[in-house]
Amino acid sequence: MVLLSQTEGRATATEIAEQTRVPVRYMSKVLQTLSESGLVDSQRGPNGGFWLSRVAEEITLLDVVDCFEPIERITKCPIDLPEHCDHLCPLHIEMDQLANIARERLGSTTLSSMMDKSIVPLGLKLKSHKSDN
Repeated sequence: MVLLSQTEGRATATEIAEQTRVPVRYMSKVLQTLSESGLVDSQRGPNGGFWLSRVAEEITLLDVVDCFEPIERITKCPIDLPEHCDHLCPLHIEMDQLANIARERLGSTTLSSMMDKSIVPLGLKLKSHKSDN
């Protein structure tokens, strides 16, 4: 996502996979999930590729995490203990608070704020495919 945010135009799954050293098949599945979640748009064909559906300032890390493995709040006993049906035990209260902290932190961190900490120092670059988007 950071790599896409730094690319003008479109990038192919192969280009992204090569630059991030991730297998193309795996990257294609990741990009498909991101596309289905509305975080990236895509176009097939010779001039096709992927690009962010919104500006990086509007996409949070929580948006990305929620595409793959949402951090759920704990509202009832995860192991269905009858003793805990009316209220959470201290352990599950603590776990819920940690989940809430994680969601808040990820939700307040935008893709653009990650750019200084991104993979750019590794020298990763994509060829720009100009688009009409």
